[in-house]
Amino acid sequence: MDIHQILEHLPHRYPFLLVDRVLECVPGERILAYKNVTINEPFFPGHYPHHPVMPGVLVIEAMAQAAAILSFKTLGGKPDDKSVYYFVGIDGARFKKPVTPGDKLMLEVSILANKRGLWKFAGRALVDGQLAAEAELLCTVREIE
Repeated sequence: MDIHQILEHLPHRYPFLLVDRVLECVPGERILAYKNVTINEPFFPGHYPHHPVMPGVLVIEAMAQAAAILSFKTLGGKPDDKSVYYFVGIDGARFKKPVTPGDKLMLEVSILANKRGLWKFAGRALVDGQLAAEAELLCTVREIE
């Protein structure tokens, strides 16, 4: 999926869109996507000016966005203005390697379960084949009241 297709499957926009391309998506199973991390990211001037590091919570958010694409592809739908895709839990988050400008952050996410609209995913973020972060993610789609 190119960026235009990603924009159709995610409600996120700049500066919070954290998926640049989807390399593989097997609905009901897994997704492989990436984020090109550049020095122009809006968070780098403050995190940290002398040694820029992508905040770990944004690495997890990038995994969640990949998970959202996988959910919508699995359900055969797209986001709309009547619902929102929420993060409802993060388990076992571990950060193994800093993510810095120039890195290609590979996002590997697989579905562990989907029960009554609550999705559970296993997510891994890698840089140059090395594990940068991992977590189990819990997400759901809810209608906006």
